[in-house]
Amino acid sequence: MGTPDVKKGVDHPENHRFHRLMEDHRNFWVKVTCPERMSVAGPPYDDVVPFARALVERFPERVIWGTDWPHPNMKKAAPDDGALVDYIPRIAPTAAAQQALLVDNPMRLYWS
Repeated sequence: MGTPDVKKGVDHPENHRFHRLMEDHRNFWVKVTCPERMSVAGPPYDDVVPFARALVERFPERVIWGTDWPHPNMKKAAPDDGALVDYIPRIAPTAAAQQALLVDNPMRLYWS
């Protein structure tokens, strides 16, 4: 997700630059993952949701989801993978968005 600084907010110019990068380079994809690495608040990652949701809504055809399981680079305890799965409907609230995020887009990326 470009590892945004969630303390600065989704409307910060740094975040807008990442969105412009995605707009300018139609061959770039983004994985809306690892909220545990960006969150200040911790689970359920409320502070990261707006960043991921904005990408899902703005670039629905070039966004995928995944985990970093088994979380080899965590400097603290590994996150609860159930909490990471519970995060999905919060960033992709419709069935169509979830289908694109979890099935359709990964298949298109894999076969491209």
